[in-house]
Amino acid sequence: MFIDRVNVEFTAGKGGNGIVAWRREKYIPKGGPCGGNGGKGGSIILEAETQLSSLDWFRHRRHIKAENGGDGGGNCRSGRDGRDFIMKVPLGTLVKDSQSGKVLHDFTKDQERFVLCKGGRGGRGNESFKSPTNRAPNQSTDGTYGETFNIELELKLIADVGLVGFPNAGKSTLISSLAGLRVKVAAYPFTTLQPNLGFIELGNYQRIYIADIPGIIEGANQNRGLGLEFLRHIERTKLLIFILDASGIDGRTPADDYRVLREELAAYNPDLLNRPHIVALNKIDSDQSEGNIKEFCKNYKFPPNTLFKISAAYGIGLDDVVDAITDRMMKKSEDKEFKIE
Repeated sequence: MFIDRVNVEFTAGKGGNGIVAWRREKYIPKGGPCGGNGGKGGSIILEAETQLSSLDWFRHRRHIKAENGGDGGGNCRSGRDGRDFIMKVPLGTLVKDSQSGKVLHDFTKDQERFVLCKGGRGGRGNESFKSPTNRAPNQSTDGTYGETFNIELELKLIADVGLVGFPNAGKSTLISSLAGLRVKVAAYPFTTLQPNLGFIELGNYQRIYIADIPGIIEGANQNRGLGLEFLRHIERTKLLIFILDASGIDGRTPADDYRVLREELAAYNPDLLNRPHIVALNKIDSDQSEGNIKEFCKNYKFPPNTLFKISAAYGIGLDDVVDAITDRMMKKSEDKEFKIE
């Protein structure tokens, strides 16, 4: 199961208590205070990790606690500090306050760390209260409690390119062909039930990451189908690719699909419509595709190098798509190049 949102209560460790103790040594007639301080409680630290792709580790964990500090000892011995609890989270994770929804941190860099809950301070032993006017203090303090927060962790995959389309439009086949990713492919809708992340390897050892989002249908903003649950994963992408079924095998046309997809994106986040994007008319190997493509081109006019006719299953036209993606990622083309008239 793909887990991309969890609510967890995090509690840092309590500081150890200071103690009251006295020296009892044969050749020290008046002795003196020797109670040690308590150790500090362990903190909870989150660290971004590129190798993780979901929040699955947190699935059955609803309360996570760091180690408490040790109590002080005699002979001025301090208690042991509690160990910090360092937890790995996927790159792209948002840390939110569960009640207010306020974003506390956004992990955008590998190995980035964030101290979520600070451990409590250790208490003072009676030796630390000794002074010229108080030679025999008979007091100590307890350690303080660590911070506790109710946190929502929300994952937004960090990818360069996001694939958007209706169920059965060929998104999974396309990402399999472009990125060499093994994903479930079948001739029926909703074969993709969770986002897939792959990459195109360039000759200069650079990678372009592609996110395949489960299919969107009309009324998704009203929670039909899979709803818009997974669209958060394309909010960070620099380029969108609309995958349209040119065969019309499901009784729809590419023009209708494109219109509906844009309406559903606008219902989720209007800013996505201003995102640079290209359009890929898929399944051109079918007999019905030619007429549907002509109708589509009558309804929409695209700038050069933004509309592609492909067959993801047979590898037709994919080199041109890769070249267009690479060009936009490397040259950082301006949004105005993608404006649809």
